[in-house]
Amino acid sequence: MKKDFIYLASASPRRGELLRQIGVPFEVWPASIEEAVAEGEAPEEYVRRLAITKADKIWEEADDDGLEPRPVLAADTAVVLDGRILGKPGTPAEAEAMLAELSGRTHRVLTAVALRCGPKTEALLSAAEVRFRATTAAERRAYCATDEPYDKAGGYGIQGFAAVFVEHLNGSYSAVVGLPLYETALLLDRCGVAPWRQTKTGE
Repeated sequence: MKKDFIYLASASPRRGELLRQIGVPFEVWPASIEEAVAEGEAPEEYVRRLAITKADKIWEEADDDGLEPRPVLAADTAVVLDGRILGKPGTPAEAEAMLAELSGRTHRVLTAVALRCGPKTEALLSAAEVRFRATTAAERRAYCATDEPYDKAGGYGIQGFAAVFVEHLNGSYSAVVGLPLYETALLLDRCGVAPWRQTKTGE
């Protein structure tokens, strides 16, 4: 298996930026899958299942295209409040409602990262707790007038304007952004891909 670069099963620019931060060469190959929560499925199992499914899907698509195998990295993130997964808002009203729920409260951010490197896919989970300060309706409305909330779990991006809402973070910042770098590096090391320590030839 060639390992001079990996496939990233995500079109998220944030995940790409995080991979570049640790010096991992990659090619974007987004995975399109059904993201509905199964009946009775715990949030932890949900993000783990989706990350594994994404990695496996791109591995199989590459094989179907006759391409030489390369490691496939995938991730999935969920914002959880009171045991309920908050998805990605589709409208300003939905985004404002989510932010109102998060105002002055602590929620969990779960991110599973999966790596397909051979016959099996391995996945690790990162869990963080994020507390929002109390926000006003005017603040929430102004934030939802930007482009930030609409492609993000829970309707906010900690790396963007919503950073001003975050009073406390317990856990991995990179996981809240969308790709836990500690867990990602562990998986890549096990696969023989060494972040930032690669030579110019990738050997």
